[in-house]
Amino acid sequence: MFELEMIDHVDTPIGTLYLGKRPGAVEGEWVYEIQISGNLLMSSLNNISERALSSVALELHTGTKPLRVLIGGLGLGYTAEAALESDRVGLVRVIEKMPFVMGWLKDGLLPLSDLFATDERVEIVKADVYELLLGPATEQYDLILVDVDHSPGDRLADDDGHFYTETGQRLVAKHLAPGGVLGVWSAWDDEPFIDVLRTVYGRTKREYIDWKDVEEEGNSFHNTLFFASEPTDA
Repeated sequence: MFELEMIDHVDTPIGTLYLGKRPGAVEGEWVYEIQISGNLLMSSLNNISERALSSVALELHTGTKPLRVLIGGLGLGYTAEAALESDRVGLVRVIEKMPFVMGWLKDGLLPLSDLFATDERVEIVKADVYELLLGPATEQYDLILVDVDHSPGDRLADDDGHFYTETGQRLVAKHLAPGGVLGVWSAWDDEPFIDVLRTVYGRTKREYIDWKDVEEEGNSFHNTLFFASEPTDA
C-alpha cells in the first residue's frame, strides 16, 4: 500500500481534515483522499455512489428544460461532475460550509479543479446547506442533492439533525421546484429517515449502491441513496 502524501490539513470543530494523494494502480495516476482524524472520508478511487446521487436523480426528473441543481457538500466534486455531464443541466450550485475546501478547489489541489474552473454552469457558494434548506425558500431547484453526513443517524454535527425530521423535510420541500427531486447520500440504510420521506413526499425511492474496492479484490461496500419528490404539503 502506498503511503499517503499529505497536501493540507485543517483543524475543525468536527476533527482534523486531511487532504492527501497517493499513486494509483495505473502508472501516472493519482488517488486523492480526504480523511477526518485519520479515518477515510472519501476517495477519488471509489466514487460510484457519489456520482449515482446525480445520475439517478436525473433519471427520476422528467423535465427537459435547463435544470437547476443544488448540491450540498463539495467533497471531491464527483456528484457535481456527474450532474454536469447532462446537457439538461443549466446550473450546478455547490454549497460548501468549509472555506478551506473551496480553497483546495481554487488552488487546483482537487482532481476536478480544472473542470469546475472552466464550466460556466458551476457556482461554488460558501454557506451551510442545512441552514439554507431549513430557511426561507427564496429560490427553487429542480434537483437538491445532499452529501454531508455519514448517514441520517450518524451526523458530523448534532445541529444537522433537524434536516432529517418531518418538520425539517417540509421546509426542505419548499425549495423544490414543481417536479423537483431531493436526493440524500448515506453510508448505510436508515429506516426512520425513509419513513419521514414517505410522510412528506408522494414519491420516494431507496437506491442501494454496491461496489467493490478496485485495489483490494473481494472487498465489497454498500451505500444507500434516498430520493423523494411530489411533496404533499410543500
